[in-house]
Amino acid sequence: MTGITIAGENFNVLVEGDENKEGLMLSNPMGTNLHLWDPQIPALAEHFRIVRYDSRGHGASVANQGPYSVEGLGRDALAIMDALGIERVHWMGLSLGSIVGQWLLVHARERIGRAVLASTAAQIPGPDLWNNRIQSARDNGMNGVAMAAAERWFTKTFRDANPEKVEAVMEMVQTTPLHGYLAACAAIRDMDLREAIRSIRNDVLVIAGRHDLSMPPGMGALVASSIAGAKFVTLEASHLANIEDETNFTKAAVDFLTAPETTAARPRPRPRAPAKKAAAKRAPARKAAAKKASAKKASVKKIAPKKPARKQASAKKAPAKKAGAKKPTARMTPKKRLGTKTGVKKKTSRRRKS
Repeated sequence: MTGITIAGENFNVLVEGDENKEGLMLSNPMGTNLHLWDPQIPALAEHFRIVRYDSRGHGASVANQGPYSVEGLGRDALAIMDALGIERVHWMGLSLGSIVGQWLLVHARERIGRAVLASTAAQIPGPDLWNNRIQSARDNGMNGVAMAAAERWFTKTFRDANPEKVEAVMEMVQTTPLHGYLAACAAIRDMDLREAIRSIRNDVLVIAGRHDLSMPPGMGALVASSIAGAKFVTLEASHLANIEDETNFTKAAVDFLTAPETTAARPRPRPRAPAKKAAAKRAPARKAAAKKASAKKASVKKIAPKKPARKQASAKKAPAKKAGAKKPTARMTPKKRLGTKTGVKKKTSRRRKS
């Protein structure tokens, strides 16, 4: 265990595994602590340097008065990473931890690699639901919260068959500070990430419990459908699928987090790409040649209609000849005018003689 002080507040952090391996950060559900991930640690430690911590208000971390916000809880995770000198980690969160993961994928995407979001939702509608839960916790304390959580978090079949595992989780709930739990309830009540998560481009796996009463699988499916390329897996479990269906949960998470990068498979078709592009370019060239040929044919066809145009030109010349025929009349008119003028002179001369 490592106590990290951030801005005067203490956080309980546990770092495990080889420092040379990629980092994986685990974030626990509301009402639990970092030991909820114990079943997954052996398998995960083979591949990652694991960082798990008690969320604000839970376990041995600071439990100040709330209400908390998802943004504030996300900034706590970033501050822990900074304190440890870790630039980037993969993320795995369940319930509250998965919601914090959504916020990080939206607002600090460069700090997160792949993300497993288990028993998740982008919004849980109905503030009255959370206000009633807050009031019930105030009235009945964390023992009452634990009793109600057991029925929501595990199926009856699992509770009957594995009472010791259920009891271990209920002890976590019972020892959670009341005001920390109430403040975390307010964070979930006030959050709405439905539109924001559409901008996520990281690789994401959403795991849902088919019998989850707290966050039904439909809510997880909505998250997966809102994130481009996200994968969606449903397990035969309730809310705490990492405990109720430990084997399948762990396998799904490890397979996803350790799968080869999709970019590594892309170089294979690259040599063929230029040939395809060249072929694609030739096709338009042929079309262009075809267009030119059709254009030539079109120009040949246009020669025939030009003959009427010549007739029109000859028709225009005909009036010009008529104009030439009128020229003699044009010459005669001056003579007539001259004649009338001479006639006038003769008359005037006769008058003078008389």
